[in-house]
Amino acid sequence: MTPRTGTPGGGVPRARHTGGDADADALAGVLDAVPFACAAFDRDTGVRIAANCRFEGDLGTLPGHAQRDALLATLYGDVTGEARGEEVRAPDSGRWYALHWRDLDCGGRALSLLTAVDISERIETLDSHKSQQEKLLFTSRMMSVGEMAATLAHELNQPLAAIVNYLNGSLRLVDQAGGPVQVERALQAARTQAEHASAVIARVREFVRAREPRRDAQDLPLIVDTVLELLRLEAERLQLRVELALAPRLPQVYADRVMVEQVLLNLVKNAIEAMREMPAAQRGLRIEARVNLDGDVEVRVCDRGPGLSQAESEQLFSPFYTTKSDGLGIGLAICRSIIEYHEGRLFFEARDGGGSVFGFTLPTPDRRI
Repeated sequence: MTPRTGTPGGGVPRARHTGGDADADALAGVLDAVPFACAAFDRDTGVRIAANCRFEGDLGTLPGHAQRDALLATLYGDVTGEARGEEVRAPDSGRWYALHWRDLDCGGRALSLLTAVDISERIETLDSHKSQQEKLLFTSRMMSVGEMAATLAHELNQPLAAIVNYLNGSLRLVDQAGGPVQVERALQAARTQAEHASAVIARVREFVRAREPRRDAQDLPLIVDTVLELLRLEAERLQLRVELALAPRLPQVYADRVMVEQVLLNLVKNAIEAMREMPAAQRGLRIEARVNLDGDVEVRVCDRGPGLSQAESEQLFSPFYTTKSDGLGIGLAICRSIIEYHEGRLFFEARDGGGSVFGFTLPTPDRRI
């Protein structure tokens, strides 16, 4: 190899070498052209022979950077030898690197070439997605609690009112008949507790009504991308083909983004669950979006699962009805409540060729009520 005689741009420092010979100097010049942190170590002794400027800037300040095993001990906390494709975090900068090792023969010398690719942005993106998924799951749990609270409050309010009326009637009869004082006190205590329970339920219903979402103009493709990214690993594990059919120049929707993401997430998860027992070659998920004849944006989640019977489809959106052995039957009921709040509708239809289609509509900002 020919020694490098110049530096691009004039002001960028050259790669460093510690070998003191022409081959090492030439190797340093080659490494300097690599866009990632890169260094060459003697395969036998582990001594660093050359490194590019990116390596010096990213890892060159770490203890033991001039010796392979010492550098790995710093990065891992112990001597690990080769680490092909391993991800490490630099203790000084906190940045993440993927380490790749390759053997290289240069000028009769056996070398180990280390490339350290900075993957900090990828790690941050994954952490952000994980945090967003946790927020969506938390929102789902909160909405489930709210929906159940509203349902229970509605169902309990009427029998409690009837109990209070019966107690008032009993108190009047006891008073007219001059019954025992102990019975009258017991009835009064029972009425007090029933009225207290009614007051608690009233506060629960008021709390549920007070959780007002915030709606504004949202890009539906971004919502779809967020949901698919959250479920990407599960789709890959199931070898699930995902097809997007979003109409071009799709208008924005007037919606609370987190709530619509939760609806779409629930529908896509249901679709994936429906195809879990299907042969891998038959698993296919299709998400469509278009403007319907009413001028609203219509989203459709289509699966190739076993489908639903007529009786199942008629009860799908009823609270606490489920076709899953471990389901609670509140997911679709919550989704319908969310979509109806957005002045849209949630619907189901059988898919041609087998499977199911769950869809919903959302108004555009210029059509909001």
